[in-house]
Amino acid sequence: MSKRQVIHTDAAPRAIGTYSQAIVAGDTVWISGQIPLHPVSMEIVGDDIATQTRRVFDNIQAIAEAAGGSLEQMVKLNISLTDLGHFAQVNEVMADYINQPYPARACVGVAALPRDALVEIEAVMVLD
Repeated sequence: MSKRQVIHTDAAPRAIGTYSQAIVAGDTVWISGQIPLHPVSMEIVGDDIATQTRRVFDNIQAIAEAAGGSLEQMVKLNISLTDLGHFAQVNEVMADYINQPYPARACVGVAALPRDALVEIEAVMVLD
């Protein structure tokens, strides 16, 4: 059985439930779903999907760096949207953060997200 390491950084929002920001197991980093919370105020950032998605990627990037990696090492993203009509805008923001080859990805529509967020993204990263 592999050892697990908990990842925590103050540059990303602290957990609002019974979970860790991320767990490293072997060379894989499992990043918990991130909503657009500001890491200091712990308030949702922005009312629009682009602003919220940028905050989510900023949070994921901070956690990835705390684990010793980067967004370029992402191998899988799971995106939850309260409105699938925002899909194209999320793609545009993602392209500002992650270059090709893009990670594998899923995107699902959900009825609601914590704190009335418009988007939540969880990620899997493999450390080189």
